[in-house]
Amino acid sequence: MLSRYFTVKESGEHEIVIEKSRFIAHVFRAETEEQAQEFIQSIKKKYWNASHNCSAYLIGESNQIQKANDDGEPSGTAGVPILEVLKKKKLKDTVVVVTRYFGGIKLGAGGLIRAYGKATSEGIMETGVVERILMLVMHVTVDYTLLGKVENELRSSSYEIKEIHYLDKVKFDVFVTEELNGLFEDWIIDLTNGKAEIEKGNLLYMEK
Repeated sequence: MLSRYFTVKESGEHEIVIEKSRFIAHVFRAETEEQAQEFIQSIKKKYWNASHNCSAYLIGESNQIQKANDDGEPSGTAGVPILEVLKKKKLKDTVVVVTRYFGGIKLGAGGLIRAYGKATSEGIMETGVVERILMLVMHVTVDYTLLGKVENELRSSSYEIKEIHYLDKVKFDVFVTEELNGLFEDWIIDLTNGKAEIEKGNLLYMEK
């Protein structure tokens, strides 16, 4: 698993108009090629009357799955420019479909490359990019008498609370980098005078 990488937020959409042609960028996070293809087909179905629905995606830790589709535009003028934006922004697990409604003015090869690239860049900017960082989830369980103290100290620290469970006791799920695991445990023990139960959980990605 990668220690950290960039991807887009769940999904987004953004439209620009160039020489009377509408370019609508649809951005989606896909972790498998099947998810990417399903998203592309859903956009094609929704925008069935568009002139083109061009697409590209990058999937996998080392971008091992890459596809670009011009959907009827001149070869290399749509899918590849979309893919190049994804690579330039160092995104992973991302699919973009740019829907075009032709406005009657031909843009030429260079104009199309710029238009699809711009639509993709602005669509990603509108959707937003997140960094996913691989973290260890630590479970800290305390009595309710320590709830306020532990929560306040955690929120003012560099550690990130994933979730709080209010059960017979209070359980905090906290994101901690693996290398700081020992320091975190010592800190919690000092903070609670040894009255906390500390358990190591799974490795999960934290988004920021």
